[in-house]
Formats: sequence, structure tokens, C-alpha cells
Amino acid sequence: MKKISHLGFMLLFSLCAATANSNESKPLTEQIENLKQQAIALNRDLFILEEDLLYPPATQIAFYVAMDTSHLFTLDAVKLYVNDELATQYLYTEKQLNALAKGGVHRLFQGNVKQGEHQLTAYVLGKGPQGRDIKRAATLSFTKDDEAKALELVISANSTKEQPEFEIREIE
Repeated sequence: MKKISHLGFMLLFSLCAATANSNESKPLTEQIENLKQQAIALNRDLFILEEDLLYPPATQIAFYVAMDTSHLFTLDAVKLYVNDELATQYLYTEKQLNALAKGGVHRLFQGNVKQGEHQLTAYVLGKGPQGRDIKRAATLSFTKDDEAKALELVISANSTKEQPEFEIREIE
């Protein structure tokens, strides 16, 4: 991380020096505005580089949570395990639940796994019909290749059974 910061500082300093020499005839406010725009562009490029270094596509995995506007289930929390190791856990707020109910998607986890066979398990906690506590698990075995992999937990309602359903699927 420090190497990226030092590299960014050196690039910004070089950029400022070059801009100062070429913009001596421009008003100071215009020069400052140009420098701000260049700094923003440089910051964006550094962010992209950092993401590529931390999460290379060959090992990157992302996990999302989505749900319908069901009255059958109120989500409280999700615990995510990758290969029987806790990857993350998350407690949802009322605001986040409203966003999910309106069709939003929450990125619960982004990380790295080796190429090969893996198992992902999501434990979902919440309230079902009549306020009953529900704890269910959804599991998916998947193969990680050299491309980034995106998986999604979909929480939906089964109105015939009057129960929520939990399914993990790969996002194409």
C-alpha cells in the first residue's frame, strides 16, 4: 500500500511540475482547477490499480445478497463460510432491508480463493411468518477458474408453502 501511495505522490508531483511549466500564461484559478481534475483522474487510476493488486481476477470472488419484497421473511443477519471458514458476517439495518426490498443488491463479501473446487455456505437468520425465528443454510459447490467469480444469495417467497426460500447461484 505504501508503494502505491509513494508512486501516486511522485506522479502527482511530476504532473504538477509539468502543468506549472505549460500553464504559466493561464490564470491561477484555471491552473488550480486543471490540477484538481488531474488529481481526481490520478486517484481513480490508483484505486483501480489497488483493486487489481488486492483482488486479481484469477482469484477474485464476490458474494451478493438479494431478496424480493416478501412479507414472509424479515432478514436479520447472514454468515458466510467459504470452505468451512468464516468469511464474513453481517447484521442488516431497517434502511438496508428497505433497499433490498426495492430490488437492491448488497455486496456481502469480496475476497480471494485459489482456483479449483470450493464450497460456499450462507447461514441466514431472520423472522418468518407470525414472527417465528428462522435459521436456514444454503450451500453451493463451485469451481473457481482463472476468471473472477460472482455468486448471489437470493431470498424469495414460496407463497404455496408460506415459507421463504434461499438459493445460491452463480451470476453470469
